[in-house]
Amino acid sequence: MRMRRWNVVLAALALSASACASASREPEAPAGQDLAAAEAEVARAVAEGSDDVVSGAIVVDFKDGTTQEQFDAWEQEWGVDLEFNSVEGPQTGVTLAVGVDDVEDVLQRIRQNPAVESAEPLMQVRTSYTPNDPQYESQWNLRMIDMPKAWDGNRGKGVVVAVIDTGIAYEDHDDFKQVPDLKGVSFVKGYDFVNDDEHANDDHGHGTHVAGTIAQATNNGEGVAGVAFDATLMPLKVLNHFGSGTSADIADAIRFAADHDAKVINMSLGGGLYSQVMASAVEYARKKGVTVVAAAGNTGRGRVEFPAAYPGAVAVSAVGPSGTRAPYSSYGKELDIAAPGGDKSRGDTGGILQNTIDPRDPARSIYAWYQGTSMAAPHVAAVAAMLYGAGASTPDEVEQALYAGARAAGDQAWSEEYGHGVLNANASLQAFQGGSPRWQPLAWAAALLALVLLTLRGRERPGYLNVFFRPAFLVPLVLSTVGFFFLRTWFAGAAQDVVGVASLPIPDWQRIIFGRGAVNPLFYSALIPLVLSLPAIAWRGFRPAVGGLALGFAGFLAYAAWVGAPALAWMPFTFLAKPWLGFNTVVCLVIARAMLKREDA
Repeated sequence: MRMRRWNVVLAALALSASACASASREPEAPAGQDLAAAEAEVARAVAEGSDDVVSGAIVVDFKDGTTQEQFDAWEQEWGVDLEFNSVEGPQTGVTLAVGVDDVEDVLQRIRQNPAVESAEPLMQVRTSYTPNDPQYESQWNLRMIDMPKAWDGNRGKGVVVAVIDTGIAYEDHDDFKQVPDLKGVSFVKGYDFVNDDEHANDDHGHGTHVAGTIAQATNNGEGVAGVAFDATLMPLKVLNHFGSGTSADIADAIRFAADHDAKVINMSLGGGLYSQVMASAVEYARKKGVTVVAAAGNTGRGRVEFPAAYPGAVAVSAVGPSGTRAPYSSYGKELDIAAPGGDKSRGDTGGILQNTIDPRDPARSIYAWYQGTSMAAPHVAAVAAMLYGAGASTPDEVEQALYAGARAAGDQAWSEEYGHGVLNANASLQAFQGGSPRWQPLAWAAALLALVLLTLRGRERPGYLNVFFRPAFLVPLVLSTVGFFFLRTWFAGAAQDVVGVASLPIPDWQRIIFGRGAVNPLFYSALIPLVLSLPAIAWRGFRPAVGGLALGFAGFLAYAAWVGAPALAWMPFTFLAKPWLGFNTVVCLVIARAMLKREDA
């Protein structure tokens, strides 16, 4: 098995670990693309010998409970020799085969077996930064996200953050040395999926730099500061000293982190091709209550790379010292938030400074300025840890606070370049601790209610007391504009799934289902009030509830259009979002008017 792993590593040596190399590649299948089209793109990449695929290697994910004896019996029929990818293999069912002559033909045979969940070429991912020479100056990035104020409230104490990367210089072991500015930082046991051992030491420098941004020792009279410096780090090495790794190792590392009590996962790495194995691992981690943060990529183009583009991951773009998107940063419909990643176009001090190792000598410590979305993601992961430290219990609560506290770009609530805005640690902590909803949609609904009543003639107009104080009308109105936000306090620790849904406005329930910044247009529409209005035609007692719901949707959609339409999934062009919201607002008002209209005896 060890020889098989080295064959995979050797197959990756030709690929560059630099962000420049990443920027020269066209990112591949977006998350919203049809799965069949994504699979066809992967097959094309295999046929063309793309650098995104490890030549002659496949990964097969068996159903839980499939034993090695079982798939050993099928190997002769398939013409491959499969081995578990790592020590996690017997649990995850992830196996590898190298030296495969006809990858597509073998995969077709393997996929016909009912014990196989997925089978695909072994993907290649790489780090997302531009290396540079070390230099020391103050950390503009921490001031940008308002860390001095945020530290007064929370520092992420006790929250485990898994750093899935090139490893961390966290211990003195053999030729490896802990960097001085990580002394005193809390660590839990990790794993090296590249070399299959328990010492996830960094032989590249990227992972240590990323870990420093998350939890560099602070106020210790040494070097620089970290964001959540009381958090606990879990080192998981999936990238070799060239900065390259495989989708199988990353999938196993994600599951390892989720199964070993990590609350946050940071992945400052990326690749162009879709991997069902990795997508399933991200989904697995999220279902276990883990916030997964990933770098959007360094292509400078309008497509977010994987794993950031997978549903359930928080995709992070990069801004420079000016607060505008760095020219190398990827962006697109899957983007969730922006954070400081550096821009050294005007000098090294425009990068992100952290203590790391000298790539030429892992035992030597340096302070280095790096830039890349790799540097932006750990800012978000660290603030997520602070939110868990402040009492957040689910990824949805964390994401809601991250986005509520983000500094919006211009007058837009969401954009393809900045997602929900630029990270602000202090504002996100305040948004979570206050637990206060956005009241503006409710105000819009009240104004639209006045408009509806004014369009009704005297005999058709309902009594004002019936409208404002009738629970059947008021409850749906509140649910669809601000949600039952107070339930998070009343029922903390109980029925979290139900409470998490009900505490959000009804149109945002799609975030529980789909978990993305690009929202489902069926929820941000008049569809739900329209469907419920049909039985209300015959059942008059149901009309006040439908009227309140329709009016609430109208207020929510009108406010969303006013502040800057969010990204709507399946929309071919972003500019169509506002017309969509405007049209559905009008439809909701028509439904509300019909439901509230009083008929003469």
